[in-house]
Amino acid sequence: MTITSTRRHAAGRPADGVADSRPVRLAPLDILGLGMLGVRTRKMRAALSALGISIGIATLIVVTGIPASSQKALMKELSALGTNMLQAVPANQDPPVLLPPESVDMARRIGPVTAASAVANTHTEVLRNDRQGEADYTGLTVLASKVDLLRTINAEMGSGRFLGANTEKFPTAVLGSVAASRLGIPKVTAGQPAPQIYIDRQWFTVIGVLEKTPLSPDIDRSVLVGWDAARSMLRFDGHPTVIYLKAEESQIEAVRDVLPETINPELPGVVQISRPSDALTAKRATESTFSALFLGLAGVALLVGGIGVANTMVISVLERRREIGLRRALGANRNQIRSQFLTESVVLSGLGGLVGTVIGVLATMGYATHQNWQPVIPLTSVTAGFGGAVLIGMLAGVYPSVRAARLTPTEALATT
Repeated sequence: MTITSTRRHAAGRPADGVADSRPVRLAPLDILGLGMLGVRTRKMRAALSALGISIGIATLIVVTGIPASSQKALMKELSALGTNMLQAVPANQDPPVLLPPESVDMARRIGPVTAASAVANTHTEVLRNDRQGEADYTGLTVLASKVDLLRTINAEMGSGRFLGANTEKFPTAVLGSVAASRLGIPKVTAGQPAPQIYIDRQWFTVIGVLEKTPLSPDIDRSVLVGWDAARSMLRFDGHPTVIYLKAEESQIEAVRDVLPETINPELPGVVQISRPSDALTAKRATESTFSALFLGLAGVALLVGGIGVANTMVISVLERRREIGLRRALGANRNQIRSQFLTESVVLSGLGGLVGTVIGVLATMGYATHQNWQPVIPLTSVTAGFGGAVLIGMLAGVYPSVRAARLTPTEALATT
C-alpha cells in the first residue's frame, strides 16, 4: 500500500496525486439551489407555509391600504368643509369702516396663501323685470365679485358659466341658488336666449346659476356681477366687503395672525377674521388616529406570518435529519447546512411576501373602487411587506438552521 503525503507545495497546491482536504466553497447560486431543494420536493408544505406568510403580508397591505383610501376620501370631504379657508370682514361699527381697495392683492402676497378673492355689496336692488316696483322687494343682495371667487370658496356651477375676463366688464350676472329660485330662473340653458334681470334700472344678462354654497351661504342669496361692471354701471366704490382666502392647512393659524395687519395696515384692529373651521381640528385628529392604527395592525400581521414560517422550518429540520446526516457524511460542513436551511426559510418567506403583496394590492384596489374611493396603496406598506417577509424569513430560519448545523453525522443518521 502506498502512503500518500498530505504536505502542500510552497505554492499552496496539493502535491501530485494528493487529495485536497479543504472544504468546498459553495457559490451563491449553489446555496440558492440547495435552499430551493426543500421547496421543490415538498411542494404542498411549501405552498401552505408560503400561504401563511402571504396572508400576513396581504393583511398588512389591506389594513393599511383600505384605511388610507378611506382616510383620503374623508380628508377630501373635510377639506370641502373649509379647513383651509378664512374670511376677513370690516368691523360692524358706526361710522362704517371700509377695507382698502388693494386689500385683496395684499392678502395674496402672504406666502402660505394659495387663493384670495372678494365680494362687495353694491347697495342696489334687483328685480325680475322693469314692471316690478319697490313693493316687489326680493330680499337679494347684488354683489360685485372677483372672477376667481368660484375656486376660492369651493363653489360649483349648476348651469351656465361663471364671470370671466371677457364678461366681467359687461352687464352680466350669476345667480346664487336661492336668488335663482326667487327670480324664477332655475337654470341657464345653452342654445336658448339668456334670461335678463333688472338691476338699478339696467338690464343684466344672466349667464349662470350656482349650486348651493354651504361654506358661504350669503352667496346663495346674492346676485353676482363683475367687479369692473359694478364700478362703471352701479356706482361701486371698489372697497371689498368680504375677503375670502385659502391657505396651506398647516399654516392657517399663522396666516390668520398676520392677516389684519396685511390687508389694513393703518387700522388692523377694525378687521375681523373668522377662526379656522372646526373641521380642521377633526381632520388633524383623524390623521393621528389612522397613523396609530396602521402601526398596530401591521405589527400583528407580520408577527403572525413570522411564527408560521418559523414553525414550518423547525418541523422541516426534524423531518430531514437523515438528509442532514447524509450530507454531513459526504463532506458538507456546518456552515453549508446552516446556509441551506436559512436560504430555504428566506425563499419561502420571499415567495409568500410576493404573493401576499399582489393579493393585498388587488384586494385594496377592488374594495376602494367598490366604495367609489380613490385607491391609495402606501408605498411604504408594499416595500415593508416584501422586505419584512424576507427579514422574517431570516429571523425565523436562524434557530432551525443552527439546530440543523449542530447535528453530527452519526446522530442524524441514527434517527429512525
